[in-house]
Amino acid sequence: MTDASRHELSKAAPSALRGLLPFLRPYRGRIIAAVLFLVLAALTTLAFPLALKGLIDQGLVAADQGARIMALREHFLALFGVGALLGIFSALRFYSVTWLGERVTADLRTAVYSHVLKQSPEFFETTQTGEVLSRITTDTTVVQTLVGSSLSMGLRNTVMGIGAMVMLVATNPYVMTQVLGILVLVVLPAIYFGRRVRKLSRASQDRVADTSAIAAEVLNAVTVVQSYTAERREAERFASASESAFDTARKRTRVRSLLVAFIITATFGSLIWGLYQGTQAVIAGKITAGHLGQTVVYVTLLVSSVAVLSEVWGDMLRAAGATERLVELLNTQSPVREPVKPLALPPASGGSSVQIEGLRFNYPSRPLHPALDEVSLDIAPGQTVALVGPSGAGKSTVFQLLLRFYDAQSGQVRLDGIPIRDLPLSELRARIGLVPQDSVIFSANAMENIRYGKPGATDEEVMAAAKAAFADDFIRKLPEGYQTFLGERGVRLSGGQRQRISIARAMLKNPPLLLLDEATSALDAESERMVQAALEVAMRDRTTLVIAHRLATVQRADRIVVLDQGRIVEQGRHEELVQAGGVYARLAALQFQG
Repeated sequence: MTDASRHELSKAAPSALRGLLPFLRPYRGRIIAAVLFLVLAALTTLAFPLALKGLIDQGLVAADQGARIMALREHFLALFGVGALLGIFSALRFYSVTWLGERVTADLRTAVYSHVLKQSPEFFETTQTGEVLSRITTDTTVVQTLVGSSLSMGLRNTVMGIGAMVMLVATNPYVMTQVLGILVLVVLPAIYFGRRVRKLSRASQDRVADTSAIAAEVLNAVTVVQSYTAERREAERFASASESAFDTARKRTRVRSLLVAFIITATFGSLIWGLYQGTQAVIAGKITAGHLGQTVVYVTLLVSSVAVLSEVWGDMLRAAGATERLVELLNTQSPVREPVKPLALPPASGGSSVQIEGLRFNYPSRPLHPALDEVSLDIAPGQTVALVGPSGAGKSTVFQLLLRFYDAQSGQVRLDGIPIRDLPLSELRARIGLVPQDSVIFSANAMENIRYGKPGATDEEVMAAAKAAFADDFIRKLPEGYQTFLGERGVRLSGGQRQRISIARAMLKNPPLLLLDEATSALDAESERMVQAALEVAMRDRTTLVIAHRLATVQRADRIVVLDQGRIVEQGRHEELVQAGGVYARLAALQFQG
């Protein structure tokens, strides 16, 4: 994100909280109920000084002893009634608002996470995973504090403050008009301090996200860090980021503290002036002692309301910074869009056909270096085509474009005769099974990891896929068999075992088009023979594209396509390409002689 766009967001920060409106609208009834209970609790609090005035004037100042005792009883019962109502309304308000805060935060967190899952890999080329996690966790927690607590306190104290101010003006109009004039002068410096707090709040959240990004990156590569004895260096890097976050938070807290101190001191001073004028009125006989007591309580309510509102204002500014970051994430649009008028794929029988026509593609992070340059390829249903070539030749890019993780700058790809840009992403990817080079294992048991390829599969279907991928034997030897938890990223399995789980997952999906990206690269010689045999069974009656660096695994492919620097330089069968003496022959000579 550019500095200019960040500046624009900072200027618009007060309106950033409008980004929460779509998450609040579904709960309008709850909001109305919460506001009703809030207003009732505030009005009940405002009724307390009136009851106190009656207690003083009629219960304490009355001349007749008997009348005084009766009045005291009545007024104390009235005070108890006010307290009871305040307790009931406050409890209802607390429950309603807390429920609302938890509900909105859960919806917001889910919406952000779901939106991020739909982004193309281009998004993750420029955005660190740790920063996304920080926004989903830390920023939503800040919003939860605002919606579930601070906003309620702010509204309640606004009602009480305005009510106390109205009562004070009504009972002491001349004096309180002076006080109001002084309070207006308080607002102007508060606005200045508020802008500073808002900007520092946004910067503070960004620095916290930096620490999350560092932690996520290092923890995912902890074995490499330890193998290079870089623990101290990484700890120092994290400590440096944490210190930067602390320094920004310290600046924010200092400015916010000045804001709170200024508002409370200025407000308290102006109201003390009003109270002093009230005491002078009692001495002069212009008002009663009960009237003064009532004024004291209203002044106390007004001062406490302003103090709370200053805290709430700081929370709102901080939440505005967090909301900016969340809305920014929600407004991010993936360049890979769903078609406006999607087409349907014809039924697949015996595999899918693939036509690649004049494909030219540059990765967004490398706009001047074409990953594919005018690549054209026609693959018939049921064919097995191998993509070979040196590293960086563009083999994996072909897979990325087939799956529409990216869209090419020119040219097009057709699946069963339909341009893939005209297909719903879900339907396109449902036709394709992928076995990546780096097998992915989720934090679940073996059964659920394989079932990921077909969520509705029965246990028997999962086990059949595992047997086909030669994974059944080692899974049954695990402590709890198919119910064994495999650990985060499959740390309890060997590389070959993880790869066979990944192959079983693709077999269970049973797609017409199978993409194998170095599917046997992590296997030892014995496992490779078993899995290769399983893959040969899996490749029957379907179209298969294989990326292979070990040429021995693709010698029996129907066609071998040789890529070099983003271009197709050779095509043919193994024997033909060896005899041609080109790039493939050179690669084969290096491997087979070794």
